[in-house]
Amino acid sequence: MKKLFGTDGIRGKANVYPITPELALLVGKATALVLGAGGNDGRKRVVLGKDTRISGYMLENALTAGLTGMGMDVLSVGPMPTPAVAHLTKSMGAACGIMITASHNPACDNGIKIFAADGFKLPDDVELEIEKHILDPELRERHVPCDRIGKAYRIDDARGRYIEFAKSSIRNLSLRGLKIVLDCANGGAYSIAPLIFRELGAEVIETAVRPDGLNINDGCGATHPENISKLVLEHKADCGIALDGDADRVIFCDSDGVEVNGDRIIGMIALDLKKRGRLAADTVVVTGMSNLGLHRAMKENGISVEVTDVGDRYVIERMREKGFNVGGEQSGHIIFMDYATTGDGIISALHVLQLMERTGKPLAELAGFMSVFPQEIRSFPIGRKVPLDQLEKLPAAIAECKAALGDSGRTIVRYSGTENKMRILVEAENPADVPAWIEKLCAVAQDELK
Repeated sequence: MKKLFGTDGIRGKANVYPITPELALLVGKATALVLGAGGNDGRKRVVLGKDTRISGYMLENALTAGLTGMGMDVLSVGPMPTPAVAHLTKSMGAACGIMITASHNPACDNGIKIFAADGFKLPDDVELEIEKHILDPELRERHVPCDRIGKAYRIDDARGRYIEFAKSSIRNLSLRGLKIVLDCANGGAYSIAPLIFRELGAEVIETAVRPDGLNINDGCGATHPENISKLVLEHKADCGIALDGDADRVIFCDSDGVEVNGDRIIGMIALDLKKRGRLAADTVVVTGMSNLGLHRAMKENGISVEVTDVGDRYVIERMREKGFNVGGEQSGHIIFMDYATTGDGIISALHVLQLMERTGKPLAELAGFMSVFPQEIRSFPIGRKVPLDQLEKLPAAIAECKAALGDSGRTIVRYSGTENKMRILVEAENPADVPAWIEKLCAVAQDELK
């Protein structure tokens, strides 16, 4: 069992263990030990990026000290989307990449994500090896000789490199004539995303592009799609695009202000690729959180659906294992394996806009391929995380719910991999079943996990 790494790196409250400068320095040292292989030119280099949280300064400096202190050169790219760091790691021949972010979490959280030289997230065994070094007291006394200490560089053209990469994913197709609302969550894409869409010719109404270190995800971004819905109606835009704090996920709304989530994005892209003979093995990969309506619509159109555990890393692992090229999560992590090694909100948005342009169809029509099963997801803080099979009341309540819903619904009960919270999903063909069962399950869980 990993003690520091969760489903998406190391995450927690800033300046509270494990997200402290002391531990970040050790993370840098341990990462250099495990991943400090030579780059394309034989140098040991790491690409280091961050989102816009105020604690990013503290963690960036501590990580840089640990990495350079163990002989690695640090290529600092400043505020940047997570997928940009993954791309730059591979394109610049670095030994690894590190992103300082807590994604969609509040500003006072932060985290550390590490990418391998190929731009993919680290497998569990490598994270375990890094963790073993971090927790080893001897690491504090390990140092390299003076002549092997690394250097730190600011990469001034990093933003331009990623902008050109993102635009090339749709072959620089003109988006002239499209009016879009763009919410950057006051996060890592605040300066990059508007440029990309404008350079391709779209008219952009931007919001949440003035980060102050504390306003990332604060009532904005992918977790608050109501903002783009309101602005789309106000400006009579073709659609709205909401990124999260590190821009690895995206949520849309159509011209009527109706939300278009990850399930619909995955489905519309899959249908288009299948029609053009470009959907690998006629299969998409999703997590257990995806709506049963997506499963039904895909089956009706001859597309298979593979299901993984919750977390985009598990979707990516399945896609790499079997050679699939489209997958993602309902929450907006969309993976286009033909172009990117991780979820990329900007590239996902570009492909949706490209589909609208090429077909001449509005987003509402493209997203209307499926009928959703009524679904509700509740997330609430808990006092402790106990393995579900060790609880007394909750497993029985879950079994009762599953038996009652049968094939016409489902429930998923799990702990968050990035926060001290429990998440409960109930989905049913009969709308009345959803609120009744979710209230019961939440009440039992909150009582048992005080």
